[in-house]
Amino acid sequence: MAIIRPFKAFRPKPELCEKVAELPYDVLDREQALKLAKDNPYSFLHVDKSEIDLDPSVNPYDDIVYKKAAENLNKLISDGVLIQDTAPCYYIYSLTTRGRTQTGLVACSSIDDYLNSVIKRHEFTLSAKQQDRIRHVDTLDANTGPIFLACRRNASLSDTLKSWMGAHKPVCDFTTNSGLTNKVWVINDASVIDKLTTIVSGINALYIADGHHRTASAAEVGQMRRKAHPGYTGNEEFNYFLSVIFPSDELLIVDYNRVVADLNGNTTEQFFGKLAENFTVAPYEGKGSFSPKQKRAFGMYLENKWYQLTAKPHICDDTDPEKGLDVWILQNYLLDPILGIQNPRTDKRIECLGGVDGLGELEDKVHAGMKVAFSLFPTSMDEFMAIADIGKVMPPKSTWFEPVLLSGLFIHKLS
Repeated sequence: MAIIRPFKAFRPKPELCEKVAELPYDVLDREQALKLAKDNPYSFLHVDKSEIDLDPSVNPYDDIVYKKAAENLNKLISDGVLIQDTAPCYYIYSLTTRGRTQTGLVACSSIDDYLNSVIKRHEFTLSAKQQDRIRHVDTLDANTGPIFLACRRNASLSDTLKSWMGAHKPVCDFTTNSGLTNKVWVINDASVIDKLTTIVSGINALYIADGHHRTASAAEVGQMRRKAHPGYTGNEEFNYFLSVIFPSDELLIVDYNRVVADLNGNTTEQFFGKLAENFTVAPYEGKGSFSPKQKRAFGMYLENKWYQLTAKPHICDDTDPEKGLDVWILQNYLLDPILGIQNPRTDKRIECLGGVDGLGELEDKVHAGMKVAFSLFPTSMDEFMAIADIGKVMPPKSTWFEPVLLSGLFIHKLS
């Protein structure tokens, strides 16, 4: 049973939503964030990547960075850029891009659901990144970026949200330069709030689509506050974190591809010889790049030519949700044993690229000096949830959900 509750969000004034909302902190480096926030004092990057307001010599994990973030958040509030709702509400967040819409319920989820695995993960977290978000949440006393959660298809949830949207105008409606349309509705009717709480309470599992570090950090800060307040009741805001719940049938996972700097000491002939042990290799005779259309097929771009790789039957295991993943097969039968890539998250010889804009970037990377690129068939929602259900995690960089949720449209204060 999933536990959610409404909350009094801090939200941008409607006319400032477009100026405030930004991409999440972890998809931008300092230079990109600095460019986006230039000449825009309302940009939420001043909160989520506050190092852009400090000298470049400052370590991004210095205490002053978190203090600056808190200062910037408080200024947005004191200046009336962010205004808090007077009563607890639920919210609807709808995102439309490339002709497809996904609509989610914005709510506060329980840290206990995460600790008890009602909210399930599919990735490990890195300690340094988790500590960064712990310090950010604790210093700001707030969740500033929503956790992207998924649930299995739920007609009652979808129908209730659509009914509200049909009867009410959005309080926020804008389209970004990249073509992403964002709309927000406020649900402030007590009967509808109660109905949604009941609907979600009948959901057995929620899945972290994006935001593993933020979820773990929110839970850790909540536990820290519990220790500091031994008489806590469980109703305090620090027992909950900001989330958006989307039905899985509205979500899209795009291909998450790989490009590697070298052949790990192999000649091209040696490399092809090793590939042949576990893959059928054939030149791609079609036009353009090779984008796999089914599981067990992989594209490979090497020496300005595309090849189609097909996993041989002896390395395919459909009885094991983990070993049946294409990303697992590529990692364990090619990237690790042949190219020496043991951890795609930390190895500097590999880059992982979302294929939302096609495979041209893979080719560009190879032309610019990388050696070989691989295109994959996207992980499915069923595979994603099956791995989480058995308590396992996927290989690093297995899922790329498109689009990402913007930050700054909802802020949840912990006290």
